[in-house]
Amino acid sequence: MTAGTEKGDGLSLPAPRISWDPRKNECVPVVRIDSSYDKVTLVEALREADDLAEVAGSTPGETVALLEYLLAILYSLGAQPEDSRQWVEHVASERSFVEFADRLEQCCDKTAAQGCEHWDLFHPTAPLGQNALLAPYLEEYGAGPAQLVIERVGDYHQFFDHHHLEHSTPLPADAAFRAMLTQHAYGPGGRARIAGRATLGPALTNLARGRLAGRIRVLALGQTLGDTLRLNLIPCAKNALGSDHFNRTWTVSPEPRRTFTTKPPGRTPAGPADLHSVLGRSVLLRPAVTASGDIVVDRVLLAAGELLEELDPHHIPDAVYAVSGKNGEVRPIRATEAKEFWREAHALYAAVADRQVVPGGRPGSAAGLYDRIARLPGRHLRLMAVGLITRQTTVVSWVCDTFPFVPGREQDLRYAAERGSALAEYVAGALSKAAYAAWTVAYTNPKPADKKDQIARFDAGREHWAHTAEHFHTLLDKTIAAADDEKRLDAALLEYAAELAAAARRFLLHRLDSLPANAQGNRARARALHRLKFLLHEDTKAPLELAKGDQS
Repeated sequence: MTAGTEKGDGLSLPAPRISWDPRKNECVPVVRIDSSYDKVTLVEALREADDLAEVAGSTPGETVALLEYLLAILYSLGAQPEDSRQWVEHVASERSFVEFADRLEQCCDKTAAQGCEHWDLFHPTAPLGQNALLAPYLEEYGAGPAQLVIERVGDYHQFFDHHHLEHSTPLPADAAFRAMLTQHAYGPGGRARIAGRATLGPALTNLARGRLAGRIRVLALGQTLGDTLRLNLIPCAKNALGSDHFNRTWTVSPEPRRTFTTKPPGRTPAGPADLHSVLGRSVLLRPAVTASGDIVVDRVLLAAGELLEELDPHHIPDAVYAVSGKNGEVRPIRATEAKEFWREAHALYAAVADRQVVPGGRPGSAAGLYDRIARLPGRHLRLMAVGLITRQTTVVSWVCDTFPFVPGREQDLRYAAERGSALAEYVAGALSKAAYAAWTVAYTNPKPADKKDQIARFDAGREHWAHTAEHFHTLLDKTIAAADDEKRLDAALLEYAAELAAAARRFLLHRLDSLPANAQGNRARARALHRLKFLLHEDTKAPLELAKGDQS
C-alpha cells in the first residue's frame, strides 16, 4: 500500500488504509440540464436526478452498467412501485428520489448491518463489488488495470506473452469502479489468467458471459435522469421477490455463493435488486496513491463470478424478440456484426404495438416495459438499445442506438420502420446486382477464386448502409411529426426512398470510377447503371415508394 510515517522518536506509524466510497466520491459522469458535463457521487445522482439530463459513460456499456447499478440501489431501498397503476402515478408525478438518496447516504438500508464500510471499494475483507477470497493470489496472478477494461483487454489473452495486460499504468479509482460494473454486466466469456486448481478450484478460470452480453438491452429514456430511472423501475411488491437483496460484496450474502470446484447450475435471481447487481465476475482491485495524492488501482485479478439460469421473460421485460436460427426459435435480439440494430427497429415498435406482456407476471404488476410505456399518452420518449458485439471471446465493438417513441403512435412507427428497413434492404440488393452486372463485362475471363473480390470492387453496399442510418432516423422523426396525417407519412416515405435511390446511384458511380476509360470500361459502367435504374424504378418487384420516385 503506502509506506508508514515516522514519528519524532523514530517509531513508525502504520500507513492509513486506503478507502474509497462511491457515495462520497464523484464517479458517475453526467450531462446536466444546461448541457454541461460533470461528475457526481451515487448519492448526488439520486438526489439531483431531476436536475440531470443523463448519465454519460465513456462507452454505451458503461452508461448502461451505471444505470443498472442505480436501479439496483433503488430496488434495495424499496423505491419501486408496487404495480403498473402506481408506476404510472410515479412517472406522471415525477416522484422524487431525495428520500432514497438520504437513506443511501446514511447507510440505513436493511443490508448495511456492518455500517458504511461495506461501501468501501478497497475494504480488506468485503470490498465493494469484489471477491476478497482472491486476495492471496493477487500478486501472483494479477495483471495491470487494463485487464479490467473490456475494450482494452481483448479476449484476456490477446498477446502470447500478456505484455499489454502487465502494463502498470494505473487507473483512477472512479474509472476502475465503472469498469468493474461494466465487467459484471457485459464481460465476454473466455478463460481467466489464474490457475484454478492451485487456487479456489478448477472452475475459477471459466469466465461465463455477462448477463447483458448476449442480448440487446433497451432502456426508456426521459427528459431527465430522474425520468429515466422512474421509467425503468419494474413494479413489484416491496416485501416480495427478495427486492432488498443487493449484491454489495462476494463474501456477504443471504445465501452461500457458488464454489469453484465444479461448475454449478445457474441460480434464480432473488429479485430485481439481486438481478441488477449480480456479480458476474470475481474481481479484486489493488489500490495505490499517486505522488499527487490521487487514489488509483494498479493491479487487478479477474476470475469467474456468479452464474444465473436462463432468465425467464419476466426478468427481462425490455427484451425484443425475433425468430432465431433454422428451427424458428424465438429469442431476444442480440448485437451482430452482420446487421445494425436500426434495421430491426420495427421489432422494437412491434413490442409496443402488440402490447407485449411478460409471461408469468402477476396481473397488473409485472407487465413488460412496452406495455407500461404505452400507458403514457403524449409523452415523448427515447428508447436506447445497447449491445456488445463479440467474435467468439473477443470484443469487437459496442452497438448503441436511440429511437423516438410517443405512446399511441406505435403502429405508425412500426409501419415506417418496417418500410424503411425493407426499402434499405432492397436498395442494397440492387447495388449488389448492379455490381455483378459491371463484373460480367469488366472481367471477361475471371478466375473463380477471384470472383468474390472482383464483384466487391463495384459493390457500394457498405456506403449505402452507412448513409442510410441517418435518413432512417429522420424518417422516424418525421413519422412522429406527421401525427395522424397519413399523407404526411406517405410523403416522408417517398422522400426517404428518393434519397436512398439518388445516393445509391452516386455511390455506384464512385465505385465505377475505377474502370478504365476505354470501350470495355464504358460498357461495364453503362451496364451497371442501367441495371440499377431498372431495379429501382422499373422492375415490377420494386417497392412502390421507389417506383414512384425519380427515374432520371
